[in-house]
Amino acid sequence: MSPHARTRTLLRWSALALVAAGALAVPAQAAPGPGGTVPPGDVARFSQTVAVQYWLGRPDQAPARLAKTLSGLRKLRSAGAAATGPRQPTSAFNMDALGLPQNEESVTSCAANSSVVLGSTNDFRGLLDPAMNLTGWHLSLDGGATVTNEGRLPPINGIPSSGDPVSTADGECTLYSGTLNIHPDDPLGKPDGVGIYRSTPATLAACPGGTSAGCWPTRRLVATAGPSHFLDKEWIHVGRSGAAGTVVWAVYTDFVIDRNYNIVSSSLQAVRCAADLTSCTNPILVSGADRFVQFGDVTVGPDGRVYVTWSEIRGGRPGEPQTSAHKLRIAPAGTTQFGPTRLVATEANPLGILHANDFRVATYPKNEVALTSAGRSPRIFVTWDACTVRPLDVICEEPVIKLSYSDTDGATWSSPAVVSAGGDNYFPTITADHAAGKIVLAWYTNRFDPTFHHRQDVDLVTLDVNTGTAGNPRRLTTVSNEPGADPVLGGTFIGDYIEAFAQDHHVLVHFNANYRPVKLLDGLSAGLPVPQQDNFLIRTTY
Repeated sequence: MSPHARTRTLLRWSALALVAAGALAVPAQAAPGPGGTVPPGDVARFSQTVAVQYWLGRPDQAPARLAKTLSGLRKLRSAGAAATGPRQPTSAFNMDALGLPQNEESVTSCAANSSVVLGSTNDFRGLLDPAMNLTGWHLSLDGGATVTNEGRLPPINGIPSSGDPVSTADGECTLYSGTLNIHPDDPLGKPDGVGIYRSTPATLAACPGGTSAGCWPTRRLVATAGPSHFLDKEWIHVGRSGAAGTVVWAVYTDFVIDRNYNIVSSSLQAVRCAADLTSCTNPILVSGADRFVQFGDVTVGPDGRVYVTWSEIRGGRPGEPQTSAHKLRIAPAGTTQFGPTRLVATEANPLGILHANDFRVATYPKNEVALTSAGRSPRIFVTWDACTVRPLDVICEEPVIKLSYSDTDGATWSSPAVVSAGGDNYFPTITADHAAGKIVLAWYTNRFDPTFHHRQDVDLVTLDVNTGTAGNPRRLTTVSNEPGADPVLGGTFIGDYIEAFAQDHHVLVHFNANYRPVKLLDGLSAGLPVPQQDNFLIRTTY
């Protein structure tokens, strides 16, 4: 199998993935033609938000499940339908009266004021936005009990917000959101970028919402790419880092593509910005000589150092299973110079196709850092999901959540421990409660559907930072979710991740489910109240 074919296989099963500003030494490639047509079978390689925007302009090339729905949404958008519709309180963590999907949740809160909660989503109300801004934000001022205001991130330099949402906050309660920024009329033929937005709780609470630029007065493309590159899967984090003070770090995947949309290579890049976003470094190559990588994560640790993890995708030739090598590099506090590459683990059974669900999944490692009580030394935790067995090297059966930690800056690691408890488990998220000395993980599980392994719940487990010992998983959701119930997306897409955020012996878990019956596009199109995809927030103690 050729490298192009191997990478097509990888991204077909990865979530929201593709293309950006490269640093690997590869031959120069001709840029894809503006507005060019991507072969229908290849569109599935791209980030889901890219694919949705591409299909909205070319519904005849969309999968049968989405083609007519996207065509109808395109007509409503062309007719000037309201992109937000009436906003109203809901049982979900949004104010969506249109019944369009939200997924791929991130969440943060303020150390200085835990009543401030910021969530972000892929918000498909943006499909009715003439500019196609798709990255949603949702603000609460009562600890997540209700939504105070919401909207979608506005464009930067004329390029809309396009999904892969991230939320983070500094110690003074300044709020940040991260997103991909992509031209929806020609996702692969026009420049794209990684955007970071900055605001405050007071500004977000008082602004008009929607896509008002006043909600996020400071915004910057911290990385950009031309037509032969495409940026994907960004993640951001803010924190104090030695002499540099409070800084914002972003990591993202840079894909190099040729004129036929074949993937030549991909690399993990990082950028450090000042807290006010007035300046940023040039892109920093983190993944070294790795040729095919994806799924970066970044943490500014409590020690001020910067920890970056990613997956190198290996194998895929005939008779050779595909594997993922999870890797780590650390930059000393206050610097942008990363130390040696450390191997966390080689995963022989990364996620492919879940045996009982149709939405896309991929093994996406996440990291967290906490200080042990003995010597206040940093302990690095990395979690990921993996199949128990993988028939045909694709079908994923009984995936589990694994966790490993290192006390030696990544030189050595504990044997990966399985912290899940039966069934199918995926989309792990990890967070540290530094005051409590606890690590908290959450994920989706099918263990409460023992017959079909299809319906979802959310599990949570707590670990002691010092012992690394995990307790028993606890079910957070009281009703199992039917992930295929959404009338727009069906069972094709629920995002690539969910997120938890812990502090003061509490944890917020932001996820999606189809619990709420709503008339789809009420007032714009006839319909009955049916379950549809929303983002929900659980706040609980541990």
